[in-house]
Amino acid sequence: MNETSFDSRLLNTLTILADTLVDDYDVVELLQTLVDACRDILDITAAGILLADEAGELELVASTSEASRLVEVMQLAAQAGPCIECFRTGAPVTVPSLLSSSEWGAFREEALAQGFSSIHALPLRLRERTIGTLNLMDAREGPLPERSVVAARAFADVATIGILHERSLRESEVLAQQLQLALGSRVVIEQAKGVVSFTADIPIEDAFDLIRSYARRHQLPLSQVAASIVRRELRLDGESR
Repeated sequence: MNETSFDSRLLNTLTILADTLVDDYDVVELLQTLVDACRDILDITAAGILLADEAGELELVASTSEASRLVEVMQLAAQAGPCIECFRTGAPVTVPSLLSSSEWGAFREEALAQGFSSIHALPLRLRERTIGTLNLMDAREGPLPERSVVAARAFADVATIGILHERSLRESEVLAQQLQLALGSRVVIEQAKGVVSFTADIPIEDAFDLIRSYARRHQLPLSQVAASIVRRELRLDGESR
């Protein structure tokens, strides 16, 4: 991708993301759009966002693939890895070569098994408060190009702003509710993916694409569509796209 094309796609995506920050925006859809943009524009294999719950434990909220999801879930279970360190320190953590790294044994082995060779974690941070991490995974070794680092920081800032929102900054209770809502919505979405995968006899990733496509076509929040599927009020199949 040449410089002009990269800058144009980045600006267009940031504009789209900014336009979604309205009163009734769906935070899970915002974060899913953001990680998809990271994968496509930064030309990496996968991306994911981890958010801290009320107890300070990180939970996966958005991911571009089941492969990256498996790695991050394993990382959370082990409570060790670059994303965990990034969250705890509030500073970016880059591992340009997992094969050459001697840290985080269990995470490193699982990431390599999933086909990842490098990982870059950026904090979702506002002033002194870190609320999660943006995690970029690639099948190739090496550091991110400088323009990709700058773009990734911009995406991390958009995610942070989208989660915190201007009104939630005034009240910590509102922030906790917003984060809990995002985490709760993700649980329902995971359940809906399983339901659609089973009833439509399709892979999990295709099930998510089907749910998301339906939500966009009918201009409904992703979490609302997922809840309807889980309650068996809505049934999706291959013809529902």
